[in-house]
Amino acid sequence: MIIFPAIDIRDGKCVRLEQGRFDKEEIYFDDPIEIAALWKLKGATCLHIVDLDGARYGLGKNKDVIREIIQGIDIPIQVGGGFRTLDDIDNMLQLGAEKVIIGTSAVMIKNFVDEAAKQFGNKIIVSLDAKGGNIAVEGWTKTLSQSAFVFAQELEDKGIQSIVYTDIAKDGMLSGPNFQELKQLKEKTKLNIIASGGITTVQHIKDLKSLGICGAIIGKALYEGAVTLEEIKEVLL
Repeated sequence: MIIFPAIDIRDGKCVRLEQGRFDKEEIYFDDPIEIAALWKLKGATCLHIVDLDGARYGLGKNKDVIREIIQGIDIPIQVGGGFRTLDDIDNMLQLGAEKVIIGTSAVMIKNFVDEAAKQFGNKIIVSLDAKGGNIAVEGWTKTLSQSAFVFAQELEDKGIQSIVYTDIAKDGMLSGPNFQELKQLKEKTKLNIIASGGITTVQHIKDLKSLGICGAIIGKALYEGAVTLEEIKEVLL
């Protein structure tokens, strides 16, 4: 099981939101490059970076910062937020990102997932963000009537191998992930599932591992000291 410290970037700074709300923002570091180096120093083997401005507006506003992190931190990095074209994906992979996460484009652009999976294979991860079981897009600002579970099965049929699953109600709340929905996803698909949202304790990590979840993205809990990478590593040994 892989642990991904989360670095969410907005206006060039490392921030965290509550339940994806842009009016519930807390700035943790002015320099995301600094925190990326810190997580590596503390033993992180991978990083999860999201361009929040890109997720919301489809713009590469934080591209330069992300480039500096990728080129300066020699561990695998997966990047999401605002990838709307195949060229966007290719450019980020050329910069050195290990994998690219697509969300809104996977839902809203016809055949985009098919083409991305065909061209980039397992370099593509789809972000499956859910509110009340339905898919949310555009930086979680819009919720559709489409079922997240049905969409996950469709993704598998299209050749996608991995997803990031986030229950938005849990994100940034330090209340634990939605184990019930994660369990259902494991039962209904053969996708590699990376859990995100609410993961706070060592016990949460143990429970996710027991479900067969392949990765966990942790943000606020690390930034506020609710759990440490050192504690998590002991559990995973």
